[in-house]
Amino acid sequence: MRVALASDHGGIHIRKEIANLLDELKIEYVDFGCDCETSVDYPDYALPVAEKVASGEFDRGILICGTGIGMSIAANKVKGIRCALCHDTFSAKATRSHNDSNILAMGERVVGPGLARDIAAVWLTGEFEGGRHANRVGKITEYEDKHL
Repeated sequence: MRVALASDHGGIHIRKEIANLLDELKIEYVDFGCDCETSVDYPDYALPVAEKVASGEFDRGILICGTGIGMSIAANKVKGIRCALCHDTFSAKATRSHNDSNILAMGERVVGPGLARDIAAVWLTGEFEGGRHANRVGKITEYEDKHL
């Protein structure tokens, strides 16, 4: 698995925790920044990561900003992306097993480093169940194919 990782200024501390987790899990990743605490625009980080995941260059992505909301909105504008904003492990597990999410978004101002690691670990190790869920995800893909 290859993971694209990025944050804006509001998520740099949690991003470093997630990078450490990826190292511990021996998951290959590329960190796309940012490396400053001065204000930057989250689409400048979310969109390139989403494009790289949608193209297949990376299997999954993880995006962090202050709330995770801006990153998830921006990433979901890219065709083929199913970015899920998660602030608990139940949602992280469900979005992998039911929605086949390919990008995880989190908010540093919402979750602490320990919970962020737990959420990411559950999400990274989760598998898509397929079955009835595949039909639902397929409907999203069909819509994208017609309208995006």
